Amino acid sequence: MAKYDCVTAGETMAAFLPQKTGSLRYVGSFAKAVAGAESNVAVGIAKLGHKSAWISRVGDDEFGEYIMRELRGEGVDVSHVKRDAKHPTGVMFKQLAAAGGSSVFYYRKDSAACGMTFEDIPEGIFNGTKVLHVSGITPVLSQSCNGMTVKAFGAARKAGALVSFDPNIRLKLCTAEKAREVMLPLLCMCDIVLLGTDEAEILFGIKEPDGIIDKLLSLGVKKIAVKLGKDGSYAADSTGRYRIEPIDIPVVDTVGAGDAYAAGFLTGIIEGRDVKACGDMGCLMGTFAVSSYGDTESLPDRRRFDMAMGNIAEVQR
Repeated sequence: MAKYDCVTAGETMAAFLPQKTGSLRYVGSFAKAVAGAESNVAVGIAKLGHKSAWISRVGDDEFGEYIMRELRGEGVDVSHVKRDAKHPTGVMFKQLAAAGGSSVFYYRKDSAACGMTFEDIPEGIFNGTKVLHVSGITPVLSQSCNGMTVKAFGAARKAGALVSFDPNIRLKLCTAEKAREVMLPLLCMCDIVLLGTDEAEILFGIKEPDGIIDKLLSLGVKKIAVKLGKDGSYAADSTGRYRIEPIDIPVVDTVGAGDAYAAGFLTGIIEGRDVKACGDMGCLMGTFAVSSYGDTESLPDRRRFDMAMGNIAEVQR
């Protein structure tokens, strides 16, 4: 079996993006896109030149085929994804506010991905793999998805892979109490955790970055990113903690920014960089993500990324 720099597992949906702002009841046309936290990370890592794989279930339907084609086209290995003839691919609609910002409506109940189990994880896939990454969306989808996540974390650690987790709490999917019940045990199995201060407040009752870092280090987490939204982030490990300043650009859409940050941060881990460099890489990828609508469409390839990291102007003509 191929060795991967990063393996991800979770649900990806067909996303519909409105072509104008306002309530969806007044929107007549939509653009189709792919949306899923784990697959977004896999795409970002593949664009930066590393080998990534996405594990999931999709419906045996046109939306499932669309997702597979798009992710395959971005360089993600989708050969381990299973097609489910009995359950559909999940769907989501985004709603854009006239004053900026967006909200999301999910249609994923009883979707194919909600039925994922540990049997969907190929035997031996973590042998030689550097990182397994899962978001908190996956374990709250269903009891079987939670069981899959717990067992996958254990199998990855046993094989020597690092376990990365982004709580990515969605209160449209679960209550704060459910998030704590499901995610706190998982955090004790993680090597890398990337989370926002709002998520840390839900999980720990702590919102101050140093307190969040102290808490995660006490749980045995080795590499930490605390995301502050428009105010940047902190990157930390046992040797130090660093403030990563934000890059000032016009923000078009923030959905997918956390996944892009994770892709940049994990690319740094894969390449053996120090934690501050990982934070810088995460910040830059997040900046690319917020510059346009859609989760991954604006993410750079390695050449554009390296030019931006080096602040090198691209020759246009």
